[in-house]
Amino acid sequence: MNEELDYAEMLEIPVETVTVKRKERKKRGHEPDLREQLVQEVNERVGANEDPAYAESTPIARAEQYEGRRRKISRRIIIAEFAAICALCAAIFLTNIFLADSAINVFVRGLFKGGSAEQADTRVYSDFTLSSIVNDSVDAEIAVSESGVLSFTKQCSVYSPCDGVIASVNGNAETGYTVEIKHSDSFSTIMSGLDSVYSAAGDSVKFNIPIAYTDGEGEVRVMFYSEGQLLNCCTVNENTLSWS
Repeated sequence: MNEELDYAEMLEIPVETVTVKRKERKKRGHEPDLREQLVQEVNERVGANEDPAYAESTPIARAEQYEGRRRKISRRIIIAEFAAICALCAAIFLTNIFLADSAINVFVRGLFKGGSAEQADTRVYSDFTLSSIVNDSVDAEIAVSESGVLSFTKQCSVYSPCDGVIASVNGNAETGYTVEIKHSDSFSTIMSGLDSVYSAAGDSVKFNIPIAYTDGEGEVRVMFYSEGQLLNCCTVNENTLSWS
């Protein structure tokens, strides 16, 4: 404004005739902030779920990403298990060739054989202590033949000479029952002429529990076998049995 007045005075133009126009300036404080408006509009659309691209695409992308990661983990687990199985098979194969008597081979053979090695009973007849085959209160005369067969005729209960398992029961009440008792893999006892039997095949028996009964009308015969051969080495002293 001062420059215009100075210019007018220099040209000797009356100051009263000079019209000065002022350009109004807009105050920046009232100008709208476009960035804030844009942020506000975006926030309003997201908050109201009006933007389908944002509302739907983001969860789908996350789900696909999680599913892909889970598949990778499952694949790695399967590969690791397969590798472990292959390593175990290779170890068994190698030890079977170079270490036939190793612990793992013995264990595997025991599984396939049904644990027969653990159930083997290698005791011989002389490892057993014989007990009376009749009750001590019964006055039964037990005889021993030249071949080693024991026999008696008396009404009484009959006992196993030592612990074992009933291997078989044959016969009937009319002809008499025959019982085979297995004490070990090589030692067994056979009793015949029994009128009744209290146990069945597969039952365990004890030396102090009766296994059969005789009415005293027929002869009861008792035979000891080792490896299928009749033993002739048993002596009787007042119904007490022992190895000679």
